[in-house]
Amino acid sequence: MLDDLDAVLEEEDQPAKSDSPRLSPRGRGGRSAIALFLTLLLFGLLAGGGWYGYTKVKGLFTDEDYSGPGGAEAIVQIKTGQSATEIGTMLFGQKVVASPDAFVAAAKENARSKNIQAGWYKLKVEMKASDALTLLLDPKSRWVTKVTLPEGLTYQQTFQALSKATKIPVAAFEKAGKNPVGLGIDASWFTRSDGKKIDKTDIEGFLYPATYELSPKADATEVLKTIVANFNTQMEQMEFAATVRKSRGGVTPYEALIVASIAQAEALKDVDMAKVSRVIYNRAYGDFDCKCLGLDSTVNYWLRITGKGSKASEHLTNADLHNPKNPYNTHDKKGLPPGPIGNPGQVAIKGAMNPTNNFPYYYFISVDTAGTMAYGKTGEDHAKNVLIACQNGIPLC
Repeated sequence: MLDDLDAVLEEEDQPAKSDSPRLSPRGRGGRSAIALFLTLLLFGLLAGGGWYGYTKVKGLFTDEDYSGPGGAEAIVQIKTGQSATEIGTMLFGQKVVASPDAFVAAAKENARSKNIQAGWYKLKVEMKASDALTLLLDPKSRWVTKVTLPEGLTYQQTFQALSKATKIPVAAFEKAGKNPVGLGIDASWFTRSDGKKIDKTDIEGFLYPATYELSPKADATEVLKTIVANFNTQMEQMEFAATVRKSRGGVTPYEALIVASIAQAEALKDVDMAKVSRVIYNRAYGDFDCKCLGLDSTVNYWLRITGKGSKASEHLTNADLHNPKNPYNTHDKKGLPPGPIGNPGQVAIKGAMNPTNNFPYYYFISVDTAGTMAYGKTGEDHAKNVLIACQNGIPLC
């Protein structure tokens, strides 16, 4: 471009040839106009290049950022352990912030930025980075499905509660729940010392009671994996398996989990969990004559999961209590039932791990509506406690 301009200017300085009598000042002015145009064009390019260079240099010292509050909704996921740079890059990729550096700069200026929790959030496209950070620190911006699973629910009741909270069909949870090992339960759990067969598709007992914050985009399998992962964490923290193997004289962790589920169903007060567990161990593994548990709760569990409906103890018939086809009939069948009869909480689990020592009882019963438990060593002791319960309004007589 500079060479072309020089050529034009040199031509302007040359005298007119003698054989060009028609050359006039007007023609000369045309070439001057071209030169002027090229000169202005050159300066324009130089100015534009200077501005481009300025903006590039400016970018080295300031972070590109949006100024407004944002527009359309943007759903983003923050994962556990992500750094500010990783979050900023993700937000930039979803057009929430103008640059990763803008978010990093905002995070550096806010001491609370380290408190961002993992989960899904509702933000907006083209937000000011500091505004995006503020929303990530606001619990109300988290997009989660929260569900509380109380102690003692059966797997069916758990699936119903999960379905209600997540809008995922119960059938999807039933299908996913048929593979406990695939959900994260170690296969070593499915062992027993009494030789009874275990149904390895039975997820009962492994759905730990707690309040869960679930991903709104999770399917049934992912939801159950979250719950099972918490079960595993809780068992590890309580050292459940190691304690049972060391102190329960050959009883396996799975059997102890069954005991915990029964204690959860039978004892209304925390103080009785370890005592009821001891009575169950005494009956199943001690010198109790029939080595049967004789519990209505196990009979009712089978009635419930087979769709027949549970009954109050006073309404259970002899046919119900002594049904030979009921695998959870503990009135006639020795030892523990085939599996847990619900999902026990921490107190019941600890009670099964460490049942009350020096507690030589074989019977227990709630003797009032508050759930006060009485214990007996003999059938005669138990009969007296039943009478007390009847006098206190418990409909057993």
